[in-house]
Amino acid sequence: MPICPICNGLRTINIRCKHCGNEMLDRGKVMDYYDDYSPYMDIELMKMEDGYPDTHAQHKCPHLYSCQNCLNDEIVFIKE
Repeated sequence: MPICPICNGLRTINIRCKHCGNEMLDRGKVMDYYDDYSPYMDIELMKMEDGYPDTHAQHKCPHLYSCQNCLNDEIVFIKE
């Protein structure tokens, strides 16, 4: 089973905001924000229902990155 290197603390990535250039913060998996119980659900099952057609099949983990300067949010797909 593939694992996300960001979720598991194996590496970090620096993403710059496309609007202002500031470094963006990783806010975790997008699926964790769906409802109160989402962070406790099975990740593979959540990928089948996350609205992105290839996250499960292509082993991608969608992360929410946000800019504290201009409040821009971006989804970044991390290869597992």
